[in-house]
Formats: sequence, structure tokens, C-alpha cells
Amino acid sequence: MPFRFMTCDVFTDRRFGGNPLAVLPDAQGLSDRQMQRIAREFNYSESTFVFPSSAGHTRRVRLFTPTQEVPFAGHPNVGTAFALATAGELGPLPESSRIVFEEAAGPVPVTIFAEAGRVTRCEVEAPEALSLGGAVDPGLVAAALSLPENAVRTRVHPPRTASVGLPFLIAELRDLAALQRARVDPAAFRALQTGDARPDVHVYVHEGDGIRARMFAPLTGVPEDPATGSANCALAGLLAHESPEPDRSFAWSVTQGVEMGRPSSLRIRAEKRRGEITGTWVGGSAVLVTEGTFHIDPEE
Repeated sequence: MPFRFMTCDVFTDRRFGGNPLAVLPDAQGLSDRQMQRIAREFNYSESTFVFPSSAGHTRRVRLFTPTQEVPFAGHPNVGTAFALATAGELGPLPESSRIVFEEAAGPVPVTIFAEAGRVTRCEVEAPEALSLGGAVDPGLVAAALSLPENAVRTRVHPPRTASVGLPFLIAELRDLAALQRARVDPAAFRALQTGDARPDVHVYVHEGDGIRARMFAPLTGVPEDPATGSANCALAGLLAHESPEPDRSFAWSVTQGVEMGRPSSLRIRAEKRRGEITGTWVGGSAVLVTEGTFHIDPEE
């Protein structure tokens, strides 16, 4: 059975940067097992499989890493919206249009921005309110990244889990040198695991007016990710939460993937009203890389 696919690089305006994504714009007829095998074959941090809406929204989308299905992620939503719009699947493109994907985490609104009928960027609104977990021992996080304990900063917040649809353990590091030196220690990563929760660790430093970040998820088949929209979206919520200002619109530019040779640029923002985080968003550009046909037999 042939299935059309597209690949794009997300959170970049040039090919061979950003985070690669495979999109199957019509995945009807594929089983869960087949989708997982296709995602493993592409071996990107995520692949997406698009189906007709089942709840009156734009499309239903399922997201798979090489090892498991996930309820939400940032760059797959940006890339899927870009790929569908670029292929003409969403009709004529005004300067700004809002679509909604149905995902396991809930409805995911995406705003598509275009100029002269060409997509310039997409912005994803997180499907869930910010949720925060308890503090994690800085020494455990440092060990998982082969760093000394004093490389983890705790002045603004301790290492802790944050989620707006997908949980990440988020920690601030002391400086750019520590961020660049970070390397996965598999045994120490396993020590971070609590029950069935596999730690995906997002670390960052402030760099001028922006943020520099890295994300490691070796226990879920992603040793390092070049651009992690869902983690950075959660980071926006966490930083806004920690701010003493009760009413403010927050925004940051994030650079990720530099250490992997795939520099990525993300824009994250959060709204805070009366001390509560009312929304978080992540956006960026994407570029088309390949188009083709994936062949899979019913028994495969």
C-alpha cells in the first residue's frame, strides 16, 4: 500500500537546520503498529500521521517518536500545519488563519501566517494549562548530564517538571560553557526515572535577551533533540510563573540545536493574568525538504 509523505525541517528558514519531521498527510488504513514502524524507519524525533477530523476540527493528528506515541509536541504541530498548508490541503492562505488539530492531549490550535500565499511561520497554542511538579535534586540532574552539581542554578527555580501537554524536567544551568559540556550519562538518567515516568530533560541558559537550550531524552529514543517546541512552551509558562509580576505578556527567542549542528530558532510566549498563567505558545518557520511515497504491506 502506498502512502504519500513529506519531510520538512522545522524551526528554521533553511534546509538541514532545525528539527526534521516526517508527515503522512493521509494515513487512513495504517494500524498503530504500522505507524510505529514507519516512525522508527524515519528515525526522526517525531513523525505525524494525519486523519480526517472526528470531532469537527481541521484534522486528527497522531504523533510518534521512534519508540512510542506521544500526546502532544511542538515541532510536529508547526511542521504538520506547514506541510498541509504548503501542499494546498488547507485551501487558499490568507495572511493569518487558525486551524485546530485533534490530538491525544486535546484540541491544539495553530495559527498559520502567510505572505502572497506562502507560509512564513506557524504558532502553536499549548493544549493544556501549565502544570508543575515538585523540585528534583540538582545533583541528580547534573549527574545525568555529566556535570558537577554547581552547574545547575536554583536561584530562580529548582529543577522541576513542567508540562503544557507533555512533561519535561526543566533546569537552568550556570552558564553557556556548562550547557555546551552537557553529555548524557545513561545510568544517571535512569536514576532520574520515577515509576513509569521517563525523564526528558530540558536545560537552558539566558543568553543576552534570549535563551539557549538543549533537550535530552535518551530513554525515549531521542538522545538529543535539535528543537523541542513542547519543552520550550513549558519553559515559557514556568518562567512566567516564577516572575513576581501578576499581569504581563512574556516573550523570548530561543536558540536550540547548535551543539548538534542543526541550529533552530523558536519564539515562545506566555500570558499571565492575576498571577495565573492563562496561555502559552511556541512558533517558528519551516522548510520543505522531500516528498515521496512510503510502501508498506498490510501484514507489515
